[in-house]
Amino acid sequence: MSILIRGGTVVTAEGESRADVLCHGETIVAVGPNLEAPAGARIIDAGGAYVMPGGIDPHTHMELPFMGTVASEDFFTGTTAAAAGGTTMAIDFVIPSPQQSLLEAFHDWRGWAEKAACDYSFHVAVTWWSDQVKADMHTLATEHGVNSFKHFMAYKNAIMCDDETLVNSFKTAKELGALCTVHAENGELVHVLQQDIFDKGITGPEGHPLSRPPEVEGEAANRAIRIAEVLGVPLYVVHTSCIDALEAVTRAKLEGQRVYAEVLAQHLVIDESVYRNPDWDTASHYVMSPPFRAKEHQEALWRGLQSGMIQTTATDHCCFCTPQKAMGRDDFRKIPNGTAGIEDRLAVLWHHGVRTGRLTPSEFVAVTSTNTAKIFNIHPKKGAIQPGADADIVVWDPEKTRTISAKTHLQNIDFNIYEGMEVTGNPVYTLSRGRVVYDGQPQTIRGAGKYVNRPCFAPFWTAQNKRNALAEPTAVVRPPAAK
Repeated sequence: MSILIRGGTVVTAEGESRADVLCHGETIVAVGPNLEAPAGARIIDAGGAYVMPGGIDPHTHMELPFMGTVASEDFFTGTTAAAAGGTTMAIDFVIPSPQQSLLEAFHDWRGWAEKAACDYSFHVAVTWWSDQVKADMHTLATEHGVNSFKHFMAYKNAIMCDDETLVNSFKTAKELGALCTVHAENGELVHVLQQDIFDKGITGPEGHPLSRPPEVEGEAANRAIRIAEVLGVPLYVVHTSCIDALEAVTRAKLEGQRVYAEVLAQHLVIDESVYRNPDWDTASHYVMSPPFRAKEHQEALWRGLQSGMIQTTATDHCCFCTPQKAMGRDDFRKIPNGTAGIEDRLAVLWHHGVRTGRLTPSEFVAVTSTNTAKIFNIHPKKGAIQPGADADIVVWDPEKTRTISAKTHLQNIDFNIYEGMEVTGNPVYTLSRGRVVYDGQPQTIRGAGKYVNRPCFAPFWTAQNKRNALAEPTAVVRPPAAK
């Protein structure tokens, strides 16, 4: 079937122009003015709207087993909610248990994700180290299209990496041409601070940010960056939430190091006062790591996004309903960490970013889609509006207004961290591989999403060695020996 999106303004990371977009099957086949509609084609009127690449969320956790429970959002409900918000692909995380085979865990997640309504891929976490883990990394990279490996520097006595594991995994990723990603928090410090704060009688959600101050994140980010610098491997820092971590990223980038940073939409607009809400249930829903920060950190993060020091936006979408959060009612350390947001990311960023002048529409496309596609090596199949690209498209009405609420959202959770926020700028159509999956109502099909292979980059040292091997040998001229 063909679809012609007519009369809109096509916005890419490079610019914008008035153009029609013709899709046939799963693919964009033409972009240009006044395109002819094939016989039987569906026509979508995009007059007054923007036509943009579907959003790519590089950081989600569907069906995650964590902290004694399982995230309430599954791959079908999660990707359906994503489509309603204009996001057409998610990169989720495979998180093996300590001593579990990476391959075994990967196949578990692949099975759970077969119900996805839109496309998906996986980062794979390295939670322990052995020769088997190294072999699994090679298999995942060469046979299963995994080009990024995650390292938790937090969550001691669970999934935290020590420095030895970090170094071994980074070295292996370099051999493969894969990207290392890190959750940057000093797990040892967090463990100590949690106990100290609990011993002082602070047991509610307000204890969570006190146990994870910005310095804890800044130290870990800097340590991971320095390790990556020594080993010569690129690094991607997930959910950068504070000035301390951003400064470490900025220094490294200004020194020419290959470091990428991600920010969560919620860290740009929500501050730490939420933890002091007198209603325990409400406050507990904001418990995530890293936690929400003081307002000055939000302004710094916006500047990082505007300046290009932060390249991508995500959600860390990890849903736990009120009864699940209540597992930590007497001890903040036991509150399952996670918030939702995959349905609202694009609207929140458009309203607070584009409409305020912080971002241009092209910059919006870059930080919500194209940069992620480039960093994780799926561009231009994803993150682009051009012939040959997958027809993952959002038709965006910049004047459409809605009020965000748990009463109306599609996310499988009984709370919304943006509750009551009015946002202007929302999708009117979302297409996934050339099929309308949202037109004001969800039109998703269970299992229609496809797994996306992400090939590794050619390892730099291999390419360099090949160049050196082809070069003519150069004589070494030594100074005369001293007499």
